[in-house]
Amino acid sequence: MGFSYPSMKVLLFFHLLFFTSLVPSISCNKVSLGLYYESLCPYSASFIIDSLAMIFTDGLINIVDLNLVSWGNAKLYGNQTFKCQHGAYECLLNTVEACAIDVWPDVKDHFPFIYCVENLVYEHNYTYWETCFEKLDLDASPVTRCLNSERGTQLELGYAAETNALQPPHKYVPWVVVDGQPLYDDYRDFVSFICKAYKGTAKPSACTESSFGRTRKLKMNLIDILYGEETSKSELFRALPAVFSWLKRNKIVASF
Repeated sequence: MGFSYPSMKVLLFFHLLFFTSLVPSISCNKVSLGLYYESLCPYSASFIIDSLAMIFTDGLINIVDLNLVSWGNAKLYGNQTFKCQHGAYECLLNTVEACAIDVWPDVKDHFPFIYCVENLVYEHNYTYWETCFEKLDLDASPVTRCLNSERGTQLELGYAAETNALQPPHKYVPWVVVDGQPLYDDYRDFVSFICKAYKGTAKPSACTESSFGRTRKLKMNLIDILYGEETSKSELFRALPAVFSWLKRNKIVASF
């Protein structure tokens, strides 16, 4: 089953979503946001597509340093051998996503790809992960080279060391950490923790309660207008891969 590109209504929605919430870049010490996850974990996939994508709205990305670590509950056996909780295919996709981050280090470049892959995981179509290159107009060759070389293994071993060094140790995935502090079961409320940790004076609108309320109401109204009351937020955010591609083709993506 392939990914269907969104209608112009979806593109319009995201156009409005992004451009009504953008703020100028804020010069500050960003708040670190770490996500320790594994590619085939359904809870990790759900968090990425339903919640984490919100860092690109309301100016939040301007104060966030996002670190995605695809290792999770994998286990090391010997120096370079590891086994993943959900099997060999999870090890493959963990490495694919690590390679994507290595090849495209800017979060605005690698996140759409990881989002696309995790969306396929969410829909139980993860064996079609290579279609994400075409959907996002990306050159697959550098990621493929990384995947088929020692580079991919080394990246995963680095993720293993980073995950195993967490203090306190992670207990499950997704494991979300803000400025070194785990959020435990409150991980879906990561935005409020980021806003509390941010020490800058010019806070993005995501951190202003009244603005957050207005923005949420605007988004919900747009959803109702475009799709009716039965449309869920997750259905709209699953359209993000193709939306990112559209924004890129129209030279809009560099604006946020």
